[in-house]
Amino acid sequence: MACEVHLRGLAWDHRRCWGPLDASVSTYCAARPGLTIEWDRRSLWEFGEGRLESPTANYDLIIYDHPFVGEVARDGLMVDLSTLLSQTQRKAFEADSLGPCWQSYCFDGGVWALPIDAAAQTASCRPDLLSRYASKPPRAFDEVLALGKSVAADDRYIAWPSIPTDVMCTVLTIAAGSGYLPSRKAPFLAQDELSHAMDALRQLRNLAHPLSTKWNPIACYDHMSAHDDVVYVPYAFSYVNYASSENQAPIAFTDIPAIGRGGASGALLGGAGIGVSACSKHVNAAFDYAVFLSGQDYQSGDYVRYGGQPGSLGAWTSEEADATANGFFSATRQTMLNSYLRPNVPGFITFFRQAAELTSSHLAEGDASGDAQLADQLNRIIESALSDTEHAA
Repeated sequence: MACEVHLRGLAWDHRRCWGPLDASVSTYCAARPGLTIEWDRRSLWEFGEGRLESPTANYDLIIYDHPFVGEVARDGLMVDLSTLLSQTQRKAFEADSLGPCWQSYCFDGGVWALPIDAAAQTASCRPDLLSRYASKPPRAFDEVLALGKSVAADDRYIAWPSIPTDVMCTVLTIAAGSGYLPSRKAPFLAQDELSHAMDALRQLRNLAHPLSTKWNPIACYDHMSAHDDVVYVPYAFSYVNYASSENQAPIAFTDIPAIGRGGASGALLGGAGIGVSACSKHVNAAFDYAVFLSGQDYQSGDYVRYGGQPGSLGAWTSEEADATANGFFSATRQTMLNSYLRPNVPGFITFFRQAAELTSSHLAEGDASGDAQLADQLNRIIESALSDTEHAA
């Protein structure tokens, strides 16, 4: 008689995440008598801002955001998958990495998740609206500003999701795209580098839809699909689901506009990995399932068909997957390949949360005279956050 094994997994509550996970269960378990799998969901806020200690105590598999990797490794919350991956499997995942996706889950010699989902800040538009103003999406930042001024004459807008988290994400994108790689220690950004990014964001904010400051990417895309007043978005984390022809007004995603000389580069990497809880009583079974979900075969097929945004390079280069997603993968692949991986050292999340609120408040004031003070504050915060983490270790 087959041994009874029940795996519990925790996803985040969006079809992009749970759609292909739920779809995998019946097929995967049918070939493995005695195995049952259930997926629970948590909010997007809990996924990006919550802690992992409680989930790891109650689940075998957890989908989590890669900036947590430093804390995960330090606190032993997940199984180091380098102890389970065969040499062949590891080489296959490394070769199938979409830009820095594989690297984002590696820390201190270990592998703390497999890249199951990939995203970055990309541009997007309503093609039916954009065609009235331009033959193609903006390729450079000055073209974004010109478009914003042009559409304003018709009471339309460009938009930029700019709640505090997204403000800080775009600071990183603008800085990295300009050739200023934010440091994993103080100084985080030099004063002139931060001022360069803040000046770009002030110009965007002045042209953006009035509700932009209340939107995260999902809220922005929901509005964009249902209304005709947003023509183009230059920087926001991509969601393949909104490119579907099933939407009332499909959104076309494209590479980010160049802010420097490097073209579509520097976009902040997002996405998610699947990790095996250190508390799991079924580590091997959980690991095998994670490998299946993250492998190129499933990622290029049912993962895409059921609404997922895969972490596999093979999926992003598959013509069949691209057709299923209305060209989403080919249109944004260059941005993904040239994306920027933020530091994943312990303490960086603490810094990021504080920096996001501070930077957003400063941006709302609209005055460049405080940029130098902001730079000093951010550098003190990152120095303190990393120092506190080192002392706690």
